Amino acid sequence: MAAILTVPTKIAPFPYGATALAAYTGIAAVAFEEAAPGLSLDLNGQSASTEDKIIQALAKAADLAGDSAKTPAFLSLASKLRTLAVFPEIVSTLDSLDDHLAYRTYLVGHDVTAADWAVWGALKGNLKVLGLLKNNTHVHLLRWYSHLESLNTTQTLLSDYAAAKASKARNTKTAAGFALGLQGAVEGQVVTRFPPEPSGYLHIGHAKAALLNQYFARMYKGKMLIRFDDTNPSKERTEFEETIMEDLQLMGVHGDAVTHTSDYFDKLYELAVQMIKSGKAYADDTEKEQMQKERFDGIASKHRDDSIEDNLKHFEEMKTGSAEGLRWCIRAKLSVDNPNKALRDPVIYRCNPLPHHRTGDQWKIYPTYDFACPVVDSIEGVTHALRTNEYRDRNPQYQWMIDALGLRKVHIWDFSRLNFVYTLLSKRKLHWFVDNKHVSGWDDPRFPTVRGIRRRGMTVEALTQFMLLQGPSQAAVSLEWDSIWTINKKIIDPIAPRHWAVVKDKSVPVTINGGPAAPEIKSLPKHKKNPEVGEKKTVYTSHILVEQADAASFEDQEEITLMDWGNAIVRSKEVDASGTVTSITMDLNLEGDFRKTKKKITWLSAPTAENPLPAASLVDFDYLITKKKLEENDEFADLVTPVTEFKEEVYADANILDLKKGDIIQFERKGYYIYDGAKGGVYEFFLIPDGRAASIASKSATAAAPSSGPADAKKDAKPAESVPKISMYHVDKVAGDVVIPKPETKMYEVKSLYD
Repeated sequence: MAAILTVPTKIAPFPYGATALAAYTGIAAVAFEEAAPGLSLDLNGQSASTEDKIIQALAKAADLAGDSAKTPAFLSLASKLRTLAVFPEIVSTLDSLDDHLAYRTYLVGHDVTAADWAVWGALKGNLKVLGLLKNNTHVHLLRWYSHLESLNTTQTLLSDYAAAKASKARNTKTAAGFALGLQGAVEGQVVTRFPPEPSGYLHIGHAKAALLNQYFARMYKGKMLIRFDDTNPSKERTEFEETIMEDLQLMGVHGDAVTHTSDYFDKLYELAVQMIKSGKAYADDTEKEQMQKERFDGIASKHRDDSIEDNLKHFEEMKTGSAEGLRWCIRAKLSVDNPNKALRDPVIYRCNPLPHHRTGDQWKIYPTYDFACPVVDSIEGVTHALRTNEYRDRNPQYQWMIDALGLRKVHIWDFSRLNFVYTLLSKRKLHWFVDNKHVSGWDDPRFPTVRGIRRRGMTVEALTQFMLLQGPSQAAVSLEWDSIWTINKKIIDPIAPRHWAVVKDKSVPVTINGGPAAPEIKSLPKHKKNPEVGEKKTVYTSHILVEQADAASFEDQEEITLMDWGNAIVRSKEVDASGTVTSITMDLNLEGDFRKTKKKITWLSAPTAENPLPAASLVDFDYLITKKKLEENDEFADLVTPVTEFKEEVYADANILDLKKGDIIQFERKGYYIYDGAKGGVYEFFLIPDGRAASIASKSATAAAPSSGPADAKKDAKPAESVPKISMYHVDKVAGDVVIPKPETKMYEVKSLYD
């Protein structure tokens, strides 16, 4: 029976050490249960109910006890640390650990052991201790602590714990729950494989398959192969192999070996001949459309009972790539009318005269995936083939091929295909968008490719956490994008430098009475909560710029706060005939209390020759299609979103000049952005969704007024009125059509979230 570590969601202090050790080793699935009476571990028929005993049991089972002479001392220290509250004792303990780690990576030995997790968990669970540690005076200890917390298993555990507390009654398991699967798995002997076809770029669906294969291989201390399924020279190119390997490395996926199906073309040919000679395959020249109809209707091919000699002769003709050979294919003789249509004599070899990107003109015949995959899996020693459950009907076919050829058995593990709303993952459809110039390329930030979502601002850590949270689920659902972007925000928020930007359009010049006579430059932290992010230069002058929207909201004589400066009082505001604010005068009031002001605004010093403001463009995107989920009969080309890119020109603070392409920042009061490089002297930033509804909503669901450009379309868009089709009888409004009066108030107006 699989081991289970049951954790009540309301337990205090939380057993970070035990749960992190369970997640790291994969020995036990961590189950969060609100109604659980207490902490408990069920492992190999034995049980433990205290964190110390659970850590010892897991360490023994995973062989992570480390140096037996030193480990008990650290486990004892961890037990003491959990309740330590006296300041001098805390400081003394932290000093001792910091000294110990000055020249060591881990507490015991050269790798992570149970001692590390026990002490890390004790530090994590004691707020007083953690508060002192975060003061950054114990640099070696903090480095060690941060490393353990940054590990994928730890991040997954913490995300699951947060989700379990949020959903309360729901039973949530961490990625260690994968231990409940993999039939017949033997530690040290598991071999998985990730078999991409080199005919396109990896997308987010492939990312799940790659990460799951690696996860299982590591869990069972086995191997993972990366095998390129290069059996179709019409589609495949070396370029795609190179980019796939780059994308895998980007995700932290590293195979123990890289192979190609083409490495086995000789063997596959021999086995195909063997199948023909044994009467388990035959040659067929039935036209494609006719063959599809016969298979659907359960009608046998006219060649199904041809002689072995004739079948071998046709196969040899196919091998030459002649005009006659091109007419034929080889089909496996499984069934004519099996209810599972995948078993109705599938094609296993085709003729294709095009040169192969690896073997050149050596071959004119190529095996299909249905034939090559089970054969090469068996030959390469794969023990567990992970396949999306869209292949489930073909699983009996997979096993038939192995049985027909007398090859070693392979276990099949099904998991659900990853689907997202408003998202296409079909290579054919993605190719269409590229070929028809609807996107700039395979790394377009609107694309669901690994490169595309990375360019949009998705971190590898978030991608990995999200995939492991999905696990080997069997449910076929279309996921919203909110969860993965929420995880991403949690990762980037603590480290993203803060900068400012002011929208160029109708920006308002402000004169600050009492401001500096000459420009002053001060160094400020880029992130107020994380000084390690560094410092930035801020220019202070008597002439600044603010956004039109902020200026329009100012009341006469109102006191507002200029962020990172102080309070100022609005003394005058000039407005033109159209209602646009053209200038403002303020009196600086540094003695004012920022806690009493309603408005805290960003601003920039007016540009001068000595202190210019770089021009920047903030870019947001919409989904490529207008429908959440395509139905079988939908023509996706009819559902292409007309406008999917929205730009807003801004002035940005000069600190952005130090950014490198791919750097992630936050423009305060605007959102998180990733720097995509300069184009024509303009610095371009892509908005990173933060998981909130507004950031992931389809903009095509709103009706935009006529505009001069995409930015205006975005700005002026209003929700489209939609009346749901229902069969309920009509009910009048409770309040009728009463107009709700607008109260008089001194509060500034806040627009409705629904406008």
